[in-house]
Amino acid sequence: MSRAQWSPRRWRDLPAAQQPDWPDADALERVLKELGDLPPLVFAGEARTLTASLAEVAAGKAFLLQAGDCAESFAEFSADDIRDKLKVILQMAVVLTYGAGVPALKVGRIAGQFAKPRSSPTERVGDLELPAFRGHMVNDDAPDATARIPDPSRLVAAYHQAASTLNLVRAFTKGGFADLAQVHIWNQQFVASSDEGRRYEQIAAEIDRALRFMAACGIDLKAEQSLHQVDFYTSHDALILGYEEALTRMDSLTGDWYDCSAHMLWVGERTRQLDGAHIDFLSGIHNPVGCKIGASTTPTEVVALCERLNPERTPGRLTLITRMGSTAIADALPPLLEAVTAAHHPVVWACDPMHGNTFVSDGGHKTRRFDDILTELKGFFTAHHAAGTWPGGVHLELTGDDVTECLGGFGDILEGQLHERYTTTCDPRLNARQAIDLAFRVAELLRA
Repeated sequence: MSRAQWSPRRWRDLPAAQQPDWPDADALERVLKELGDLPPLVFAGEARTLTASLAEVAAGKAFLLQAGDCAESFAEFSADDIRDKLKVILQMAVVLTYGAGVPALKVGRIAGQFAKPRSSPTERVGDLELPAFRGHMVNDDAPDATARIPDPSRLVAAYHQAASTLNLVRAFTKGGFADLAQVHIWNQQFVASSDEGRRYEQIAAEIDRALRFMAACGIDLKAEQSLHQVDFYTSHDALILGYEEALTRMDSLTGDWYDCSAHMLWVGERTRQLDGAHIDFLSGIHNPVGCKIGASTTPTEVVALCERLNPERTPGRLTLITRMGSTAIADALPPLLEAVTAAHHPVVWACDPMHGNTFVSDGGHKTRRFDDILTELKGFFTAHHAAGTWPGGVHLELTGDDVTECLGGFGDILEGQLHERYTTTCDPRLNARQAIDLAFRVAELLRA
């Protein structure tokens, strides 16, 4: 069926993986009707602008920094949480732009990342076997059977939290907080006291000197909007398809369908079946979309995904996000680069070095080693260098909080320390120190 014949409801006729077992179908439909009557969270024109910016990444003229929470929480939602997360992403972008000499396109895992795919429908919590926690959009993480029942009213709560988050992000990024004159202020106290924080301060001081030099040369810095505000876009896994359907609207200017829950949507490794509902849904919307690619993906499969998601070969439309693991990427990625290049698909290649390197510690905490994350990134850059393709971006799970969830990195977090500040609702995240450390490493790889 052609894209022109597509509708937001068509996914309902296809097999849909990872969907909650909603106990009351009528209650669900009432909630989806309510969502359908609410205003869009983002606008089609913003999504088109992001596609154009991603086309610059695909052409090797910019670098994608996609980062944020593993899964946003209803419980941890405050202006300080949002500000601190944004601070880290802005700091990383400054390090990448200054250190590598290319613009950093900033896309957050924020204002919609409330659901998570799970490898099993149940999980063990202590002595209890419970339905899996699927993110606060679906159920609660409390270790109680009643709390784990999917509740459709949570879809509306997720919408309202996303709207509040977006409002604050727009205020921060357009209202002066993101001004380059504020680069020192972005450095949180616990980061500024670290070696990486001091490296960042050196860059901030050099930016200050450059701004003073331009002002002395007679350049009107107040008129340069790019120095005072930034473009910041939202993204999330388009997992719960009823929610995405309800927020999909026809653009009045073009007549095209846009999913107005976020600027960019992606499909995960567990839900990217070619004949499945998620790929069909993403094939019809005109937002830029992403697709996670694991180590078992074949060249034939990846080209078929490109044809399905971007048959017109529109630059910036499709981002392939590799998540292969530190030990697999050297062998798994090169054949895919070769196949996609030979098929002339202008994709953005981004590396998710987090998900392929997750394991459970002896103490029972899911974690990742900073060294494994860095090894996968090095493998990603090495493969692209050999293929003559552009390593276009990174896709990271991080927080602005001083958590102890990933091993190693700055402070050399050990397994015995994981329990001290382990607050994620699902997967382990880099803390601010580790994230900035990683930004310096990526900038070095880009320069090379």
